Amino acid sequence: MTMDLRTFTSRLRNAGIQPSDSDELRIRKTIMVFSMGLMTAAPMFWLALYWLAGLELSATLPLAYQLISVGTLLLYVFTGNFAVFQYAQLGLFLFFPFVVQLSIGNFISASGAVLWGILAPIIAVPVLGARNSTPWFVAHIAMMLMCGFIDFELAGSVKAVPKVPMQVSMLFFTLNFVAIASVAYAVLRYSAKEKQRYEAALESANGLLRIEQERSERLLLNILPGPVAERLKHNNETIADGFADVTVMFADIVNFTQIAEGLSPNQIFTMLNKIFSGFDGLAEKHGLEKIKTIGDAYMVAGGMDANAAVNYSEAIADMALDMRDLLANDRGVNDTGLEIRIGIGTGPVVAGVVGKKKFIYDLWGDTVNIASRITSEGVPGMVQVDATTYRRLRQRYDFLEPQTIYLKGKGETVVYRLIGRKTTAAVPSAAIAE
Repeated sequence: MTMDLRTFTSRLRNAGIQPSDSDELRIRKTIMVFSMGLMTAAPMFWLALYWLAGLELSATLPLAYQLISVGTLLLYVFTGNFAVFQYAQLGLFLFFPFVVQLSIGNFISASGAVLWGILAPIIAVPVLGARNSTPWFVAHIAMMLMCGFIDFELAGSVKAVPKVPMQVSMLFFTLNFVAIASVAYAVLRYSAKEKQRYEAALESANGLLRIEQERSERLLLNILPGPVAERLKHNNETIADGFADVTVMFADIVNFTQIAEGLSPNQIFTMLNKIFSGFDGLAEKHGLEKIKTIGDAYMVAGGMDANAAVNYSEAIADMALDMRDLLANDRGVNDTGLEIRIGIGTGPVVAGVVGKKKFIYDLWGDTVNIASRITSEGVPGMVQVDATTYRRLRQRYDFLEPQTIYLKGKGETVVYRLIGRKTTAAVPSAAIAE
């Protein structure tokens, strides 16, 4: 395995963290390296304090500890084997204080150096997890009991170890307690801060993800009816539904091709966008479902939503009249004086999502064909409806005399031209059933 100096230095600076590491593993690595740094500096610092106190102890053990500790770090950075590094460091945290205490003397003369071993299970909690830290705590208790047993067995005997004055022992007892508590607090605080930092980053990422998800859902709802969009999100099954009674309306702009010939692409888009955006607002106002636009044609339907009102045919008629009035009266929407033809049909349809990429929601059936054809055969500025729609609306709306037109594939067909709502008192909707 080869590694250039720049890569090695980068890994060392980043605590051996790899781009593919999970957030949980990143936290464990940073905690372990941070703890290793504290524990590697402590032996020489403590040795210096002993020297300042007048007790010149051997530097062999602290130096050996530092060499082993730094060696495991370099091996980890070079190989990327974090498991070996964490267990090696925890082993040093646990056993080195025990060896130091035996080398200095008994529990009193060594100022309870073995107490430093408690840092092994403390650091093991965030690094290895609660369950896996238990053996380290048990091992520390065993080290404590072993030291107590050794002191008990050798009580009263003269040991060939440096004699430490009682004042120095008491001083270092205090320092050991303070230092152990400080290191434990520093490690736990660092662990908490790292966790909070990653949680904040995760929350930020989740926030961006929620924004993108909401944007995607809004886009999906702009393409598909709400219930259909929900079904599409939760399964991959083919979506095709039959509806026994739906009112369908088509509207197209009269002579659009000839008008568009003299306009730039931007002018064409601006013109259609203003008109169709106005139609979208009317569809929302009347609680209807916009199906699609095709060129200069606009398609809307009512009666496909299970929660729709029973008078969806009337809603379609009202929207058709509003569309006609919008183009006739609102120059902000229709500054070129365009006219539209509108056709309405009522009956059974099949509805579904077509395709897997750039899919659309569409309607099929004889009802759709009739509505489309009576639109193309209509008169500018007029709303034509089929016989079924007429029978449903005639109690509340005024119509001109019926007209007979020829539709390809259907033959002679009677249509009715809608004028507007009756001015007389309206008949209750329940009495208008076809």
